[in-house]
Amino acid sequence: MNASPLVVLGIESSCDETGAGLVRDGRLLGHAVASSMDEHARFGGVVPEIAARAHVHAFTPVVRAALDEAGLTLSDIGAVAVTTGPGLSGALQVGLAGAKGLAYALDVPLYGVHHLAGHVAADTLEHGPLPDPCVVLIVSGGHTSLLLVRDLVRDPIVHLGDTLDDAAGECFDKVARVFGLPYPGGPAIDRTARHGDPHAVTFPRPLTGPRDDPYAFSFSGLKTAAARWAERHRGTTLPVADGAAALQEAVADVLTRKAVAACTAHDVGTLVVVGGVAANSRVRTLAEQRCAAAGITLRVPPLKLCTDNGAMIAAVGDLLVRAGAEPAPLDVSIDPSAPLESATLHPVARHPATRPRHPAPAGAV
Repeated sequence: MNASPLVVLGIESSCDETGAGLVRDGRLLGHAVASSMDEHARFGGVVPEIAARAHVHAFTPVVRAALDEAGLTLSDIGAVAVTTGPGLSGALQVGLAGAKGLAYALDVPLYGVHHLAGHVAADTLEHGPLPDPCVVLIVSGGHTSLLLVRDLVRDPIVHLGDTLDDAAGECFDKVARVFGLPYPGGPAIDRTARHGDPHAVTFPRPLTGPRDDPYAFSFSGLKTAAARWAERHRGTTLPVADGAAALQEAVADVLTRKAVAACTAHDVGTLVVVGGVAANSRVRTLAEQRCAAAGITLRVPPLKLCTDNGAMIAAVGDLLVRAGAEPAPLDVSIDPSAPLESATLHPVARHPATRPRHPAPAGAV
């Protein structure tokens, strides 16, 4: 007789959102997110020290809120999953410390999860298990990648292409600042673009030439082109809405063109678009149009699951538990720059040598 599925608590703290989510057998039971974005806005970007302190204050209230939404208590938790990388070092440490404390106090297994695998798994909470295989486009502030995914927690994740410089979300943030728009730049660009003409400015489509890598991305040149365009309007009124619409169109064009091409080339019938930029209205619309024209099924998580959240980490933890994966070792640590190779991420801290480099002074203990 099979045991009842465990309730998995997921903890996310890689950047400026503190997230907690509860998943059982592929179903989201409850989740809560606290953001410190307002505290970073006046600096035009995330300040790591502020983010880490905010996680400390938000951790317990967020876990409690997720439990309350699910109608559960701590004693109902059967496993804990936590983001162990990539992300801001101090922020990751706060989440891991809290997750370790809960797992130890509840005497339940702990699983380390790669942040980007969490974004992939977020879609399963809305649309069910991922098709095997599927092409996944991860597009966020720090990452833009095209992946070939089979079994997310059992098989290696194959990278078809990655960004060579700025990610798409980073491009939005930096250009928004040049345009005089508020942080975060992605949502500001999206809102402003609704009032502009996407064809008013001709921005480049990087790495889309016949000799370019068909699945690699580069948004640094596009960012520079937008900045130069803004400079040419110095002393006059900048047509921000047209610039935002044209920039958004260029980013959406490149992302969806390459993603659909990858599906066609690898004979894959499903494209999954995840990450914070998957919330962009033009990216979603153009992906729908191009997938429909190519006979490809498009899956995009709901907006609340596109940005960083604990539910996506719980989703990976739930898959790991059901797959019988080994829990993390007691000395599991973080890896702020971990490449995406598998859903599980169990780095172990390197302990410094106990012997000093130089002889200790006489009389020292």
